[in-house]
Amino acid sequence: MYRYDEFDQKAVDERVVQFSGQVARRLSGELTEDEFKPLRLMNGLYLQLHAYMLRVAIPYGTLSSKQLRMLAHIARKYDKDYAHFTTRQNLQYNWPRLADVPAILADLATVEMHAIQTSGNCIRNVTSDHFAGASADEVDDPRIWSEIIRQWSTFHPEFSYLPRKFKIAVTAAPKDRAAIKVHDIGIIIRRDAADVLAFDVYVGGGQGRTPLIGHMIGESIAAEDLLAYLEATMRVYNQYGRRDNIYKARIKILVHQIGADEMRRQVAVEFVEVKAQGALALPQVEIDRIAAYFASPAFETLSDENPTTANPAFNVWLENNVAKHKVPGYAIVTVSLKPIGGIPGDASAAQMDVVAGLAEKCSFDEVRVSHEQNLVLAHVRQRDLLTVWQQLAAAGLGTANYGLITDIIACPGLDYCDLANARSINIAQAISTRFANQDRQREIGELKLKISGCINACGHHHVGHIGILGVDKKGVEFYQITLGGSGDETASVGEILGPAFGEADVPDAIETLIDVYFAKRSPGERFLDTYRRVGIQPFREKLYAAH
Repeated sequence: MYRYDEFDQKAVDERVVQFSGQVARRLSGELTEDEFKPLRLMNGLYLQLHAYMLRVAIPYGTLSSKQLRMLAHIARKYDKDYAHFTTRQNLQYNWPRLADVPAILADLATVEMHAIQTSGNCIRNVTSDHFAGASADEVDDPRIWSEIIRQWSTFHPEFSYLPRKFKIAVTAAPKDRAAIKVHDIGIIIRRDAADVLAFDVYVGGGQGRTPLIGHMIGESIAAEDLLAYLEATMRVYNQYGRRDNIYKARIKILVHQIGADEMRRQVAVEFVEVKAQGALALPQVEIDRIAAYFASPAFETLSDENPTTANPAFNVWLENNVAKHKVPGYAIVTVSLKPIGGIPGDASAAQMDVVAGLAEKCSFDEVRVSHEQNLVLAHVRQRDLLTVWQQLAAAGLGTANYGLITDIIACPGLDYCDLANARSINIAQAISTRFANQDRQREIGELKLKISGCINACGHHHVGHIGILGVDKKGVEFYQITLGGSGDETASVGEILGPAFGEADVPDAIETLIDVYFAKRSPGERFLDTYRRVGIQPFREKLYAAH
């Protein structure tokens, strides 16, 4: 993983000192909350319903065990003994005291972490495939390019005050595990006919109030031109993106209004100008320098065989939560943060310490955070899988539900967020409990269920196979259901079924949708496959007849 150089460390340390002074002035009353707001947002500090919330950056979702232990320490010392992993591969503390935030940031700086650009109208944390460097289907490690983009975008003077927040995702595999087509910029790395790396750049995707799938604006961009092309795209957005209306300020609205062809043309014109300046050409020596940080660990030569045991719980976990690794004898382990009836994405300090210990002993000192709010141990020896599962299970982290109906994405909702219209956590818990039976979950198969407490869509409900959106009707919480969304390489936005449901009716509604799926599916079909084949009408008719 990438390690700070002296310039990185100096910049982060100086920011801690600067923000400490700003906090002191706020606490003394020298700064009003309105004056303090833009300063705190540049440092990842939000003011939510009940307390401040600090969002910590985890670039492309990669952590060392030392960093994860520090996150656990901060949760234990300064918060309520837990933290929340988000759909941006970041981490949030929901209860820090303002007076403690400088000390938290200082602790983070000691392990090469910060909260810079996790909020505000800037380029946010660059996300990537959580199986990067381990998956057999990737053509290159996307974290190399995510790090290059991170270094280019951090403190970029032209892009610090964009019309709106800006999100970039990178993948390098045919199977899109980073949801690149619903980002402001999404990048697919592939190899061309000459086996040379090429970058397809999608622009204008996003969720929120106006969910849209991105368009391929740049095709087969050369590696040396990647930053120049991104710079050109950002310049077009910065110049023409709307600043008069917060709801129409994202780049997706610009692309939608002028059309993909015109966006492509304008970026091409700007690209020529940026390239002519020459400053952003990526030399191979710099690519190689960054790539060296992501060199494969010292894999052993091992037999390619998972352990066998008569323990049915372990065997189910092995089937659901363990994926094939690119190196024989190793496996990719997804650590579910979705216990039955639990809060999706939450982990206690003790649980973070357990995962950090396993990473140190069994996974080359690396942990990944997925945009699906789980953790990943990317390089586990197959012979260690039973031991890993036993320790995870003892810590409450052994739930075998990765990719199943109880592996629910949910935002914090109205329990924490002052933007939310409704709670999300209670709905996730109710559905999880309703479908707790392991055999039933496996019978249903892959199903991405995602919940947001408001139209900002932090729970990615638009791209859920089943999506749930909390809405407010005269002070009462209701939940609108969508079907057919997907965040993978076949990205699609879900279609609204019809009138919203009350809180108590949501689990029954989901049960009805599953019944329709069972009645209509062909052999081997996932829920999404069946929906795409038969359409929304059978689900709609059955659901509203039953309710």
